[in-house]
Amino acid sequence: MDFETRAIQDGQEPDPATGAVTVPIYQTSTFVQEAVGEHKGYEYARVSNPTRTALQLCLASLEGAEHGVAFSSGLGAVTTIMHLLNPGDRVVAVADVYGGVYRMFSQVYEPKGYEFEWAPADELNADPAARLDERTRIVWLETPTNPMLNIVDIRACAEAAHAAGALVVVDNTFASPYLQQPLALGADLVVHSTTKYLGGHSDLIGGFAATNDPTVAERLTFLQKSLGAVPGPFDCWLVLRGIKTLAVRMRQHCENARAVAEFLERHPRVEGVLYPGLESHPGHEIAARQMRDFGGMVSFLAESEEEAVGLCARTKLWKLAESLGGVESLIEHPARMTHASTAEAPFAAPRNLIRLSVGIESAEDLIADLEAALVRSAAAAGA
Repeated sequence: MDFETRAIQDGQEPDPATGAVTVPIYQTSTFVQEAVGEHKGYEYARVSNPTRTALQLCLASLEGAEHGVAFSSGLGAVTTIMHLLNPGDRVVAVADVYGGVYRMFSQVYEPKGYEFEWAPADELNADPAARLDERTRIVWLETPTNPMLNIVDIRACAEAAHAAGALVVVDNTFASPYLQQPLALGADLVVHSTTKYLGGHSDLIGGFAATNDPTVAERLTFLQKSLGAVPGPFDCWLVLRGIKTLAVRMRQHCENARAVAEFLERHPRVEGVLYPGLESHPGHEIAARQMRDFGGMVSFLAESEEEAVGLCARTKLWKLAESLGGVESLIEHPARMTHASTAEAPFAAPRNLIRLSVGIESAEDLIADLEAALVRSAAAAGA
C-alpha cells in the first residue's frame, strides 16, 4: 500500500468492542486479568497500552521497519538508544546536531566515560570512514541537520560504519518518513521527535525509534519498559491523529519552504540561505537522491546578530517560539534559543542565524510578512 493509505490504516483497525473507526484512548494504568498470569495481551500501561501499540505499528510501517518503539519525548528515545552502549564506547556524530542532543552527549554521557567525536557533514560525505575505529559503536547522523540544514549521505555512511562494526542511527525528525527512509538507505535505527512533523499541531511531546534488527528491537523494548520513558495514551492518540495528514501537510510545507527560500535568496539584506532545495546548497545533489522533497525548514543569515534578534521580533505571522514542524510558521534565533547549549561547541550556531519552521499558511502571506520585517530593518538601519 502507498504511504498515504498506511498512515491512515496500519495498526488502526476499528475497535472490536464498539466498531469505533478511530483508535480509542485507553486511559488506564492497569488491565484486569482473567486469572493469575492470564490476560488479553496487556497487564500494566508502562509495559504496553493498546493506543501506544497502534502508534508503534503505524509509525514502523511508515519507516519501512519491522519494529517500532514509542517514547515520552525525542530525548527519551535518544536516552534509551544510548543505553545500548557502555562507558568507554565511542560515538561519531555529525557536528551540528540538535542542541538538546549535544547537551546530553557532552554533559551527561561524556562525563560518565562515553567518548564522542564530532565530524562536519562535508567531511562525512567526503570520507565517511575517516573518523571510525574499532571502538566506534554508533555513527549518529541528522540529515538535514538542525539548524544548519546540512545534508549527510546516509548510504555512504552506513556502508563505512558497517565495515567498522558500528550501528548507524539517523535522526529523521526534519525530513519525516514521508520525505526520507533512512532504513532503506542502510541505517540501523531511525529516531524521531514525534513532537514535530509527525504530531504536526504543536500540542504534544513524544519520541519514537524504529529498526529492522530484531536483537536491537528486543533490547529497546526491554529498555522502554525498564527505564520508563513511555508516552501517555492521549499523546499517542494525538500522534496517530497527526500522521493521518502527514503526507498532505509535508507537501505543503515543502512547497511553502521552497517559495520562502527563493524569496530570501534574492533579498539584498540576507547574507545567505540554507535550504537543501536550492541548487546553491552544497548538499543539494545528495538530498535530491535520498529525499522525496526538501522539507519545511529554512535557515538564513542576517547581516548581524543584532539584526537577527530584531527581525525575529518584527514578524507578525511568524511566531517567535522554539520547536518546529507544526502547521503554524515559527521563527527563532538558534544561538540564543534552541542551540544555546552549543555556544561553546566547535560547531556553535552562527550568531546571525535565523531558523524558520515554514508552516502551511499562504506562502504569499508568509513572504509578505518577512518582507515587511526586512523593510522595517532597512528603515531602522537608515535612521
